[in-house]
Amino acid sequence: MKITLLTGKTFDIKEAVGMDIRVVQSPNSRKLILHIDNKERIPVLSIPRFCSRKRAINFVNENIDWILETLQKLPERKYFSSGETISLFGQNITISHQPNARCGVRLDGDTLIVSGGAEFLHRRVKDYIRKAAADEFYKLSAPLAAQIGYKINGICIKDTKSRWGSCSTLNNINYNWRVALAPHYVIDYLMAHEVSHLKHPDHSPAFWQCVADLYPDWQKGRDWLQKNGRLLYTYF
Repeated sequence: MKITLLTGKTFDIKEAVGMDIRVVQSPNSRKLILHIDNKERIPVLSIPRFCSRKRAINFVNENIDWILETLQKLPERKYFSSGETISLFGQNITISHQPNARCGVRLDGDTLIVSGGAEFLHRRVKDYIRKAAADEFYKLSAPLAAQIGYKINGICIKDTKSRWGSCSTLNNINYNWRVALAPHYVIDYLMAHEVSHLKHPDHSPAFWQCVADLYPDWQKGRDWLQKNGRLLYTYF
């Protein structure tokens, strides 16, 4: 990927480091930062606006072992399949493909019944989870917002590459649908985190105190996301 710096210089480091590296400029950053895009499964290098090609290449080469090790830890991607048990809002649910059922997708106890052709099963399950997440996340977030004197204008479910959630100045909250597959204490933490941003747009001590007030066991949820969040990108 070619990057054009503010100086007008353009460079591409893929050939030099021997792998695909997405390079993005971060105008407010003073240092180089590497992370893995869990969705696209490629390394991403954030660079300051004045960064030479040589400096970028050296930084990647210095961290090549970490990149390779982290990429190897990523689980294989897969599609939802019949007979598979997944965690949905903290409850174990078994997917059951019943082609002739006249329900579309329906949750019956701990069984998620999916009708229609097998080729549509993954998309139907994913669409069901996204819709269910919009309802469930609003039900969980709205009372928390009321506790701190705010009202949520809307909930939007997205499939973001790295963020689990975000909060706008218009009091709209975005959530990654994949969080619905996490343990319930992780969901509770994320709800408290994003709702707290209604009052505190930063990550100041006051913000974290607000999170703790809404969900005292928040650190357990944050730790899980930091250690296991990549597992939520198992599914396409």
